[in-house]
Amino acid sequence: MEEQLIRVGITHGDINGIGYEVILKTLSDARIAELCTPVIYGSSKVAAYHRKALELPAINLSIIADADDAGENRVNIINCVDDEIKVELSHSTSVAGVAAYQALEAAVNDLKRGAIDVLVTAPINKHNIQNEQFHFPGHTEYLEQNFGNTGRKALMILMKDSLRVALVTGHIPVSQIASSITVEDIVSKLRIFNHSLKQDFGIIRPRIAVLSLNPHAGDAGLLGTEEQDIIIPAMQEAEKKGVMSFGPYPADGFFGSQMYDKFDGVLAMYHDQGLAPFKSLAMDDGVNYTAGLSIIRTSPAHGTAYDIAGQNVASEESFRQALYAALDIYRNRIRYQEATANPLRKQYFDKGGDNEKLDLTKEEE
Repeated sequence: MEEQLIRVGITHGDINGIGYEVILKTLSDARIAELCTPVIYGSSKVAAYHRKALELPAINLSIIADADDAGENRVNIINCVDDEIKVELSHSTSVAGVAAYQALEAAVNDLKRGAIDVLVTAPINKHNIQNEQFHFPGHTEYLEQNFGNTGRKALMILMKDSLRVALVTGHIPVSQIASSITVEDIVSKLRIFNHSLKQDFGIIRPRIAVLSLNPHAGDAGLLGTEEQDIIIPAMQEAEKKGVMSFGPYPADGFFGSQMYDKFDGVLAMYHDQGLAPFKSLAMDDGVNYTAGLSIIRTSPAHGTAYDIAGQNVASEESFRQALYAALDIYRNRIRYQEATANPLRKQYFDKGGDNEKLDLTKEEE
């Protein structure tokens, strides 16, 4: 029996930004539909508008009513927004926010019921998408609410090749960073990061570098005591739980000397500490991955880029890499599950054991 291609749900993001441009440019390569089954959540009319306005290569979009109807070797699209929606390139509008949320909601519902296998999201405007159902700083927090109901926590990882940067604190004001960092939170993020590096990236014994909060790692308490009071104790606690972490390292020297090449992951204390150097190194083809959840979601590392929307100058490389990453992580998870399956349970069932008489399905802590 021929293996079914991975179904990739793609949300169109903000219709006034570069979302459709990078989506259509990526999917114009016919080989993509041979690797996976793309399902765009958006509007065929808006897609046609962008293609014409930007003079992009023609793509035959197969309009379907349901993801279950997605055909292989073609690009599928589900219309989930108003047909009369107005595109205003380079502008933030409430209409665009509604359209972005409607596409995201439809894709998440299909992800929940298994109609698609992975999710790749085009950039949203975090301001205009806000509504009664979406009151989050971004995709990560929204997905955590939808797929973290068993206690799972999401972890944002920015990645390119072997460089993977995760954050202890995410989209919060700088004034709240120091008071938001706790031993428990760092330990939790280190454990999630460690597990993701094993499960999603196939690294057997991950090495994680931890960045300091203060300049010069606090300079023995002269510039702050968070390293001594919070970060180092958290690393010691995580080590007891099987996490290999090193540091804390001052961020400037760490990135300036390319020490990141010696590690499988880097845990930064706050958003700009990790993302500013990452985007300097990998803006064109970096990928944002939401780790720690039962589902797989990636996105390009850039935003809506209103300043260049409609000019046909946006690079699709980051979006393409996000799609590839989603496929790779999906396959890595399958391999991890097979490699870590309980051998006693497998042997028992292979010999015809009755699973109603013996419960070996509970995962080890």
